[in-house]
Amino acid sequence: MNKVRSGNKYKQRDGIIAVKDGIKHRKINSDHTALIKPNWFKVSLPRGTNFHDLKSIVSEYRLNTVCEESKCPNIGECWNDRTATLMVLGSVCTRACQFCAVDTGNPNGWLDSYEPEHIAKTVAFMNLDYVVITSVDRDDLEDGGATHIASCVLETKALCPTVTVEVLSPDFGGNLEHLDILLNSGLDVFSQNLETVERLTSRVRDPRAGYEQTLKVLEHATQQDVITKSGLMLGLGETVEEMKQTMTDLFNSGVEILTLGQYLRPTVNHLPVEQYISPETFREYEFLGHQIGLKEVVAGPLVRSSYRADQSYKRLNTITND
Repeated sequence: MNKVRSGNKYKQRDGIIAVKDGIKHRKINSDHTALIKPNWFKVSLPRGTNFHDLKSIVSEYRLNTVCEESKCPNIGECWNDRTATLMVLGSVCTRACQFCAVDTGNPNGWLDSYEPEHIAKTVAFMNLDYVVITSVDRDDLEDGGATHIASCVLETKALCPTVTVEVLSPDFGGNLEHLDILLNSGLDVFSQNLETVERLTSRVRDPRAGYEQTLKVLEHATQQDVITKSGLMLGLGETVEEMKQTMTDLFNSGVEILTLGQYLRPTVNHLPVEQYISPETFREYEFLGHQIGLKEVVAGPLVRSSYRADQSYKRLNTITND
């Protein structure tokens, strides 16, 4: 079978037509001169007893982790801490954000009814202390997939009552009733990424994902007994003042944990990197975030939404209980 080229349409085994890596070929992006990647992106090879234990389990049970599929540079560190990110609702997203390499298309209502049970058993097999459940956007479903994700959380909590569950959630089109279905599932952390500053939102994100819509979703989540979290990518052309305003907006929406990481271009069809942000600048943004009032800020070139998620959760609980 020929390998599907990035940006081309193809048919998956379940019959869904999708665009490989999410974005069709765009000359305006592919003609952009790529910046040289700095040496601070070098990471050590994954190692450690926990890492190899989890890798063996993943291989034996043919489990699907975002950690491996996205080639995350932090996989060794996270798996050694027994933290992993699992994706539900399939591998085809109904949206086409210009930074994301997830395949796009219309799943036409397809769902794996066994997935909630499968996810729970996966967490048990991997003996995780902390699990992040994420998903593609599913605008083809009446409730955006809220009931399905909630079922994954409920099944996981039933089988593994001591595990901490974070959900990196879709926005459900801003429908708060659908959001409440998920918020009432027993999750511990609700995460929804704002991704970028307001000025760049229309260029970076799918038109159905708005700046104010994400803030509204996050603010609504704070009304429930869950920790709220968001994430931003840097290097897309944002300014310091815009970052300050965006972090202020997140704080005013009730966000408690914020991750800041460098945007890395998945393919030549995606948005180019405008700037590589130095580790020193990330530390300055982390300090600024704390000054604004955010309780927990995790910042660095290699930081991703789920990076050190368990540690952030524990630190925040310590702050809250003091």
